[in-house]
Amino acid sequence: MQDLTIAIVGATGAVGTELIRIIEQRHPKLRHIKLLASSRSAGKRLTINGRELVVQETSDDAFKGVDIAFISVSTEVSRRLGPIAVAAGAVVIDDSSAFRMQPEVPLVVPEVNGADVTWHQGIIAIPNCSTTPVVMAGHPLHQVNPIRRITAATYQSVSGAGAAAVAELRAQTRQVLDGGQATPSALPNQIAFNVIPRIDSFLPSGYTREEQKMADETRKIMHAPEIAVSATCVRVPVSISHSAALHLEFTRPMPLAEVRKLLARMPGVRVLDNPEAGEYPMPWDVAGADEVFVGRIRQDQSHPNGIALWVVSDNLRKGAALNSIQIAEELVRRDCLRPRASPSRHK
Repeated sequence: MQDLTIAIVGATGAVGTELIRIIEQRHPKLRHIKLLASSRSAGKRLTINGRELVVQETSDDAFKGVDIAFISVSTEVSRRLGPIAVAAGAVVIDDSSAFRMQPEVPLVVPEVNGADVTWHQGIIAIPNCSTTPVVMAGHPLHQVNPIRRITAATYQSVSGAGAAAVAELRAQTRQVLDGGQATPSALPNQIAFNVIPRIDSFLPSGYTREEQKMADETRKIMHAPEIAVSATCVRVPVSISHSAALHLEFTRPMPLAEVRKLLARMPGVRVLDNPEAGEYPMPWDVAGADEVFVGRIRQDQSHPNGIALWVVSDNLRKGAALNSIQIAEELVRRDCLRPRASPSRHK
C-alpha cells in the first residue's frame, strides 16, 4: 500500500484518529496521505508516519488523485461524498450505514467474506461495529454446522456514538459524583451510572435501527439470508469496546470442544475462556487490541442445539478503523482496486 494515495475523511473524529494510529502501526512507509474533515476542523495539524499534515476541508475536488478514500462521517455526508470520490477515481471504504444494504455494494469483514471485495463497483461498506464481532465468532462455526438462529444482547460503549459521547460520559460521571444533575446531550438519556436500552431510533416493529442493522448485516456478510436474528442493543457507561452475549442455535448439537477448536483457528479471534481462573474478555482489557475475544463458551441449557458465548472487541479498531484498513489490504492483495465485475452477478 505504500505507493498508494489515500484520503481519510473525518480524520479528526474518533474513528479517523484510530485510522491514523493503525496506519502508523501497519503501514509506516505510507507517505501520500490526505487528511480531510469539516470546515470546523480544517487547519488542524496532525502527525502521521513522522510527517505533520494540515487537515483540509472536504471539498468536491478533494479526491483528485486519491486511490483509496476512507470515509468515516455521518450517513448523510457519506451518501453525498461517496459517489463524488468514486467519480474522481477513488475506491471508497465507508464506515456509515449509507451503502451497507445496497445490493451492488459489498459489505465486508475480510476474515469472513474477503472475496466479496472483488465485485465492488467503487464503494465497499464496513458493517456496524456491533455486527463485526458477531460474524467473526459465528462464521467458523456456521461453516461446519449451519446457524439457524442468533439471539444477541449487546453492551455497547459510548465511543460508538462518537467523541462527544465519550466526553459526555466523563463529564456526567464527575457531575453525579459531585452531587450534581447530569444533562444528556450527545446521548438521549443520562449515561453515567446508567444503561440505555436504546441505540438509534425505534422502528414500527419495536426494534431499533441498530438492532435491525445487526440482523440485516449479519445475513448479508455471512451469505445466509435464512438465519433468524433477534438483538437488543444497549448503551453502557464504558468508554471503549463493545460486548455481546450471543446465543447461537445450530442445525445439530455441537460439542464444546469442537466450538473452541474452530474459534481458536479463526483468524482475528482469540479464545479467552477460563472462568474458574477469572479469565474471560472484558472491555477494559480488550481496548486497544485487534482481535475479537470470545469467552464464557457453554452449552445453551434452553436448546439442545444451542451454544452461548460472550464476545468483546474494540469497536474503534476491529469494529471500524482496523476493518477498513484490512479491506484496503485485501483490495491490494487481490489486485482489484478497479471494478472488474457487473454488480448484477452478486445480488
